[in-house]
Amino acid sequence: MIHRLHQPDYDRWASQIKRTGGCRQPIHLRGKVEHYDQATGDLLHRYTTRTEPNGVLRVPCKTRRASRCPACAEVYRADTYQLVRAGLVGGKGVPETVSSHPCLFVTLTAPSFGAVHTRREKNGKVLPCHARRDAETCSHGHVMSCTDRHSADDQRLGEPLCPDCYDYNGSVLFNAVSPELWRRFTLALRRRFARLNGLTVKALREQVMISFAKVAEYQRRGVVHFHAVIRLDGPDGPSSPPPAWARADALAEAAQHAAEVVTTEVEPLGRTFRWGTQLDVRRITMDGDLTEQAVAAYIAKYATKAAECVGTLDRRVQPLDNLDELPVREHARRLIAACMRLGSHSGLADLRLVHWAHMLGFRGHFSTKSRRYSTTLGDLRAAREEHMRAEEVSTGRLPLFDEDTVLVIAHWEYAGQGLSIGEQALAAALTGTRLPGPAVMTDE
Repeated sequence: MIHRLHQPDYDRWASQIKRTGGCRQPIHLRGKVEHYDQATGDLLHRYTTRTEPNGVLRVPCKTRRASRCPACAEVYRADTYQLVRAGLVGGKGVPETVSSHPCLFVTLTAPSFGAVHTRREKNGKVLPCHARRDAETCSHGHVMSCTDRHSADDQRLGEPLCPDCYDYNGSVLFNAVSPELWRRFTLALRRRFARLNGLTVKALREQVMISFAKVAEYQRRGVVHFHAVIRLDGPDGPSSPPPAWARADALAEAAQHAAEVVTTEVEPLGRTFRWGTQLDVRRITMDGDLTEQAVAAYIAKYATKAAECVGTLDRRVQPLDNLDELPVREHARRLIAACMRLGSHSGLADLRLVHWAHMLGFRGHFSTKSRRYSTTLGDLRAAREEHMRAEEVSTGRLPLFDEDTVLVIAHWEYAGQGLSIGEQALAAALTGTRLPGPAVMTDE
């Protein structure tokens, strides 16, 4: 840390760190960018990393995982929030009239794979976990009852009352097939909504568009459930209102029906999976308990999380890793072991369970949306880059060029990632972020 502070280019290094927004593991790039006049071939401007500290440019890692880099994950969370909210009240290229379109917030849960420790409340009072007067004793000698009133941070939450009775195979297989179950849910919802209104699916498509935005959330027991915004539009998307007969109550009935009837099969094992019985369907309003801000914030929060709450890793588990030595909870270890065991089955190769063992079998995107729901993350990032470029031009760090007449040639190469222990302490002080635990050393 003292060595870095005494470097003559410390101010430039500190400026780079500030521009990364406090990224814990910035990417190191080496290269240059040149601007040429297309008509004359004259060099108008050149940027090279040769004059930068250590000869590299440090840029944010842009991960969405809060467990890896809270600063970059916060940018992703904010973008997701704006994306979801724009589809509810307009903005970011979406007309404000979209706020009058019928819209639902739907939560689809996973089925039970065995009794687990849970925390339940009623009228602000914490209830016993699994209180049973006549509780049975399973074949493994465990009494299937728990009278404890668990605290919110109890490490037993989500763990089975009897690990040997718990269906670990079913849990990871459900995670693996849940994206397909969601796809079938959207198809069944459209079919049911069309039937409720006396239309075919083709005729419905000519009059109504059903748009979605969803996020996957891990429960403490290690299975995912989905939170989704479902909106009714006219045939041209958010810019056109839905017909008067397209009502939210019919959409809610269609969602209830679709959640109950859709299934997906894992044919090599002869197993069929469906959604859990705990289905929540609520209307999104602008002034009620479930506002557009609450929904957007809820979805954005889970867009930066993964399976960390289960006590697993945020990196891939290699087939040769010793599972007994992984720094994970025993419940997570058994789930990872189930992925490894099932992943060796030739008929399950398409599920890629070994590759996604650290995610407990789930391999889908955490946050997704329909094409016409609202803006895109790419558009939001492009707008931010244009704002930063305009700021550099206004401050004189970049010349103002006519983009149609300038040829830009760039060459970049990866030169490492991360910060030394001393640099991490300095970066935390410069950006006001918390100092991380284990250091991520640079590999320059």
